[in-house]
Amino acid sequence: MAKLVFGMNQSLDGYVDHLEFAPGPLLFRHFIEQVRSLTGSVYGRRMYEVMRIWDEDLPEWGAEERDFAAAWRSQPKWVAARNSSRPDLARQKSNSDVDTPVRKSA
Repeated sequence: MAKLVFGMNQSLDGYVDHLEFAPGPLLFRHFIEQVRSLTGSVYGRRMYEVMRIWDEDLPEWGAEERDFAAAWRSQPKWVAARNSSRPDLARQKSNSDVDTPVRKSA
């Protein structure tokens, strides 16, 4: 049976600015290795939209960013969203039943 791990980014004041968040090299390497070790990820719609930046291939990225992007792209993702008609979410969308696809991947 696979292990389900809950993870969350939050600062002490309860807010993380995902446009300004820039971990140091050691912390970023930790995130890369952590994502590589996952079977898949379950996201809420908004966080999935934030993380979609890793589907891009931005020219200003260094080796670490490209490494994280490759790790992120290599795993399945499920989006828990009650209502979304966006076509880009259709292949990952799981409505409120996240349990079924996660169990199938375990």
